[in-house]
Amino acid sequence: MRFLIAVLLACTSPAVAANCPDFSPGGQLPTQSNAGPVLCSQFYAAQQSLNDREPLWSAEHLTEEGVEQAQAMTGRAPFYPDTRLPAGQRAELDDYRRSGWSRGHLTPSGDTPDRASRIQTFALSNIVPQNARMNSGPWDKIERAVRNLATQDGELYVVTGPAFKEDLGTIGSDHIQVPSSIWKAIYDPADGAVAVVVCKNQATPSCGQVPFDVLVRVVGIDPFPGVSAKEKSKRVTVKGWPD
Repeated sequence: MRFLIAVLLACTSPAVAANCPDFSPGGQLPTQSNAGPVLCSQFYAAQQSLNDREPLWSAEHLTEEGVEQAQAMTGRAPFYPDTRLPAGQRAELDDYRRSGWSRGHLTPSGDTPDRASRIQTFALSNIVPQNARMNSGPWDKIERAVRNLATQDGELYVVTGPAFKEDLGTIGSDHIQVPSSIWKAIYDPADGAVAVVVCKNQATPSCGQVPFDVLVRVVGIDPFPGVSAKEKSKRVTVKGWPD
């Protein structure tokens, strides 16, 4: 019963909360024109595409203390539709059933420092269709490498999102668009530098790092509008990421 109550509370939190800017450097969240609302949860913020019924990006602020708390936790939570969005403008559980695609987190559940935050990452507003082998293989290693760097350097700002350069179709009656690739960008305040990795959303994924300006040009999103151009031109080394 306590678990059910926690899920219900997670579903009814406000659509935009005052702590949303805490997830981005300078308090400036990524934005994309002609997009839907930014949904703010306890640990992350995510902007929605109401047309495609999925997130365009999800932003989080990782700290050394938070990662240590996350690593001490165990357990998962059930996925659930985000009722902060009206029916018809959100993904539903049935969209993913027998679709052949995994439910892939943008902000990972493994980053969250407490139970309530972990539950909220299972909202479908933080989920995109992802190849299962990619999700449990190279993408999992990329997420672990980010946590390791946050522990090493003290804090990181992280934004993760889908890209749609190839048409992989849709899933479910709500026509959730399948991303052709998934990207993750980090900003390391200790180094004053950024890094971006992109993986193709397929069973044998190819992953590689790209310059920050290339990501912005391709997806039309600046993950860190509050970071200077000088810092965006510098690349931080992430041990465990592909070259």
